[in-house]
Amino acid sequence: MNWLIHDYREDDLAAVVHLIDSTAGLGQESVFSVAECIGALTSRQPAVVAVHRGVPIGTALAHVRDGRAWVMRIAIEPSWRGRGLASALLMELERRLVEARVRRIAYVLAEEELLGEGLRKAGYTRRPAVAYFEKTEPATGTTANLLDELGGRLLAGDLWDKVAGMEAEKVLIERRVVLPLAEPERAARHGVIPPRAITLFGPPGTGKTTFARAIASRLGWPFVELLPSRLAHEGNLAAALRTAFARISELERALVFIDEVEEIAAVRGANPEPSMHGVTNELLKLIPGFRERDERLLVCATNSIRSLDPAFLRPGRFDYLIPIGTPDAAARAAIWSRYSAQRDDVDLDALVAASELFTPADIEHAARIAAQAAFERNAAEAGARTDDYLTALGQCRPTVTPAVIDEFTSDITSHARI
Repeated sequence: MNWLIHDYREDDLAAVVHLIDSTAGLGQESVFSVAECIGALTSRQPAVVAVHRGVPIGTALAHVRDGRAWVMRIAIEPSWRGRGLASALLMELERRLVEARVRRIAYVLAEEELLGEGLRKAGYTRRPAVAYFEKTEPATGTTANLLDELGGRLLAGDLWDKVAGMEAEKVLIERRVVLPLAEPERAARHGVIPPRAITLFGPPGTGKTTFARAIASRLGWPFVELLPSRLAHEGNLAAALRTAFARISELERALVFIDEVEEIAAVRGANPEPSMHGVTNELLKLIPGFRERDERLLVCATNSIRSLDPAFLRPGRFDYLIPIGTPDAAARAAIWSRYSAQRDDVDLDALVAASELFTPADIEHAARIAAQAAFERNAAEAGARTDDYLTALGQCRPTVTPAVIDEFTSDITSHARI
């Protein structure tokens, strides 16, 4: 990403108007005129501007009325088209609209289908038809306040696309989890029941939380993370869990995430604290009720699936138990390619070979060390070199050991359900 996006400022007006005017004939039409766009800008309607080296290269603006936002224009300088800037601008504009408690976001753009000959004979003059796009965000008012109270939020819309590597896991989750939930009518035609609860298991740092967030992003559902440590502060953890699930049931839709779920669902009898048995029992009772509602998904994550109570994992409660392991060579190559900005002078094969057993989090950590080293050496350089990355890898120890891999492989055989 070679741009920065900021809120529209008054001194951006001339550059933004030029962008809107000069791109109108380049497939970036809008049903809103340039004059209407200028009126929205001068009346301080929501708008964002992307700049590269101080020069505006793109803009997105909206007009809010009666609780609905109309995206008026996304204009991008021609040489920057096709690089993901349009999605980035729309995402930033949407984020500001959601923060302003706007629930419905609409986009009307030009459509190229011809009108019927009969209309011409009736005296109509052909104008471009319109394709109407609308996006519904979490409700304002009570529901939005409830989401805030639960610590939930609507995540950026591009997290799924940003999951680098891990293609096998990504394809599996998309087919088993995302698509049935995103297309329930098509799933029903094939007799597929959308999942209501899944567990992701694997060594620490392999991306279980990243996948949970990406699923919520892909579905466009609010992401609510329940933290046992936070709930415990309320005194009675079992009661706090019950209250949290009751509040979640008031939301229209939600992905609920519980990380390190073994803390509250360990094998009963293995935990020396008798009070935790009651917490496990409470969670076991809550999950069936959670499953009764549509547009709900419970995602639990654990580093040690063998430590979870067997009753917790049975099919009636969890549809899938999905292993998330360390990235293979192809996945590591994809991850390194992302951090090295796909530069030809970086030896990806060497980095892949040197990072065996490294998790995505480990690779990110090593990439940061290398980037910092390059920055301190010479701020004018394009970025870290191969030897910077290799040196950084030498300074890091992978989170996952061969013993952990052996245990994980055994767990896949004994617990995975996909």
